[in-house]
Amino acid sequence: MKKILFLLLACAAAMAQAQQPAKVARIGVLSPAQLTDATTRAHFAVFADRLRELGYVEGRNLHIEWRFAEGEFDRLQRLASELVKAGAEVIVTHGTPATAAARRVTATVPIVSASFGDPVASGFARTLAKPGGNVTGFSTMGGVVYEKRLELLAEVLPSATRIGLVVHPDNNFFLRILPALEAAAQKQGRELVLVNARNAKELENGFATLASRRAGAVLLGDDSYLNTQSGVVAGLAMKYKLATIFPLLRGVEDGGLIAYVSDQKYRYQSAAVYVDRILKGAKPAEMPIEQPTKFTLAVNKKTAATLGIVIPPAVLARADKVIE
Repeated sequence: MKKILFLLLACAAAMAQAQQPAKVARIGVLSPAQLTDATTRAHFAVFADRLRELGYVEGRNLHIEWRFAEGEFDRLQRLASELVKAGAEVIVTHGTPATAAARRVTATVPIVSASFGDPVASGFARTLAKPGGNVTGFSTMGGVVYEKRLELLAEVLPSATRIGLVVHPDNNFFLRILPALEAAAQKQGRELVLVNARNAKELENGFATLASRRAGAVLLGDDSYLNTQSGVVAGLAMKYKLATIFPLLRGVEDGGLIAYVSDQKYRYQSAAVYVDRILKGAKPAEMPIEQPTKFTLAVNKKTAATLGIVIPPAVLARADKVIE
């Protein structure tokens, strides 16, 4: 009789547990980009797909609050505050400005950045191995990658002594790496010409200025706004006959000359894994900030021919993707 009673109680307990609604994980996403941008949508689709593979289903045990600043950086802090008020258990950010905005709003809600430049120099972490705060994620290696892009331009255009650097002026990351980039350019016997561009008019004027100053090439900043304008930038580069190196493959696909990029798909997939680990109890302070180990070099030979540039065989041999 006792055995039967025990079984009945166990069944009742199991049924009660099964009837309880699944705990819903609340995640916030903060990006300075435009939701309508194809690259932005692709990145966060990869993130959402990986979450599904980890067992998180929107509407069942997952709720995502999406916030996009549409290129207006001054909106980021207000949007970050909205995510905290909405009860986000983890905030996923894209880019240094979004990470900084989220960090200003909260020192307790875990923040996972899918992409930021130099987390230690930016004050987000004590070290890469042990961040020590509420921010972790995936670094783009900051100025090191920009110096590599300068080296690539030197290989492709050894005669270009003046290089344009096009950045978004509200992205403080570029202010931090500018002295090191200028020093690297000077070491190559080159001069950097800084162009600030936060909208289409400033982009057009900036390229016109670079052409008038006889710049030989352009280094495009890895910024959420500028990345959404890769087609516009590629068109301006052709209009003013300026060889341009892009931080996204999309730039070469849109008609730019060269791209040198880290594995972005991996970063967004891994951001989902970090979110899962945090929701299960891991502390961002103890989660190492990863740096990229895989890079892709892409070259558009059609654009090179139009610009009258012969891509060195050594560069072509290293290229992972060549557009004929």
